[in-house]
Amino acid sequence: MRKNIVLCGVGGQGIVLTSKLIAAASMAKEIPVMSAETIGMAQKGGSVFSFLRIGEDLFCPMFPKGSADLIIGFEPAEAVRMLPYLKPDGSVVVNTHPIQPVTATLSGGAYDADAMLDYLRQHVSHVTMLDGDSACREIGSPKVLNMVMLGAVLHSGILPLSPEEVQQAMERTVKPQFHAWNRTALQYAAAHPEAICQS
Repeated sequence: MRKNIVLCGVGGQGIVLTSKLIAAASMAKEIPVMSAETIGMAQKGGSVFSFLRIGEDLFCPMFPKGSADLIIGFEPAEAVRMLPYLKPDGSVVVNTHPIQPVTATLSGGAYDADAMLDYLRQHVSHVTMLDGDSACREIGSPKVLNMVMLGAVLHSGILPLSPEEVQQAMERTVKPQFHAWNRTALQYAAAHPEAICQS
């Protein structure tokens, strides 16, 4: 078993922590892990992406285009930007809520998030879409987007991990005062199947 995963979005969405939690839960099951992160201008809302590999016979944390089993897109445009890495039968789990780049905001323009989502539907065999920001509002904290997204991934069955295993990794990593919110966020996709759109 081997899974190549790309996590992508913008600064402040919890992408690096998500990668670390997948890695920690995998290692707890004695599944080998390798990862590499490119943070870029994260603190200014810039692109953030992480390469994560779990499974046997890993020699390098990076992998070539066309070989990712899964893209976890915290932002639609970033998911489209990383799409060349996805293998033909790969899966994308994406947050449908866009974050407009600073350059678009300053110029008075904006990209069309619906066009990005349509592009994903047309070019990816397996797409799971979830408005993670609406989920965060319902849960009561804007800081649990990463857990909502990770819960949707686990609910899809793409990774060899259970929500309980990831929850244990979260509780070893995150401060106790945030455990309840994060547990609710991890279970959001399973508890609200109507909020998920799959194609």
